[in-house]
Amino acid sequence: MSETESRHANGPDWDRYADEYQATHGEFLGDTGFVWGPEGLTESTAGVLGPVAGRDVLEVGSGAGQCSRWIRTQGGRAFGIDLSLRQLQHSRRIDLDSGVVVPSVLGTATELPFADASFDVVFSSFGALQFVRDIDVAVAEAARVLRPGGRFAFSITHPTRWMFPDDPGEEGLVASQSYWDRTPYVEVDEATGAPSYVEHHRTLGDWVTLLAGAGFRITTLLEPEWPAGHDRVWGGWSATRGRFTPGTAIFGADLPG
Repeated sequence: MSETESRHANGPDWDRYADEYQATHGEFLGDTGFVWGPEGLTESTAGVLGPVAGRDVLEVGSGAGQCSRWIRTQGGRAFGIDLSLRQLQHSRRIDLDSGVVVPSVLGTATELPFADASFDVVFSSFGALQFVRDIDVAVAEAARVLRPGGRFAFSITHPTRWMFPDDPGEEGLVASQSYWDRTPYVEVDEATGAPSYVEHHRTLGDWVTLLAGAGFRITTLLEPEWPAGHDRVWGGWSATRGRFTPGTAIFGADLPG
């Protein structure tokens, strides 16, 4: 799957899914909330980004802008970019409802429409990175738009989950394929035969190599545990699986000055 094929599949897929996604998960995310993943770990608890007050912040794969809106309530100047027009329409709706406006643009992680050294922080909370084929380009773009000393942070499906079926039940606890198999997961439209959803897998070692190669110094790797009493089922995430295996990985890295 090329970068173009991945983009042409995932943009329309998110346009189709955006209404259901926001209806199902919007309350959990909060209009002005910053949640790193289905486990419910918040940025106010984790502090992965560091202080954001007075800083210029870019959210890549911003969706409806909930995380960026939280940053604005903390005194940061947050901006969003997303591949899905429908997600950005939801962002505009929440802007109007909440009174906290996140300026956002339609675009892709591999071609950020911003000047060099524009931001102090770039982050993605389960955003664009898993859907990008040319991940080295996306990481290099994050480095390009960061100022020296800037911070890059992101959450993704924990790479070890690639070994297991995407099932929230007990079947999702039985390894069925190789952790090192980097063949992308692809769904195909039955009517046209064209890819309709693409997700790319990288190992933990791949991510370390990518970040180091772009000049980043990794300072944080969080693997949130499933909280006691948390009964939410979100796709393949559930208490059944979360008690035994991590579902989310959160990276934090600095660009040296």
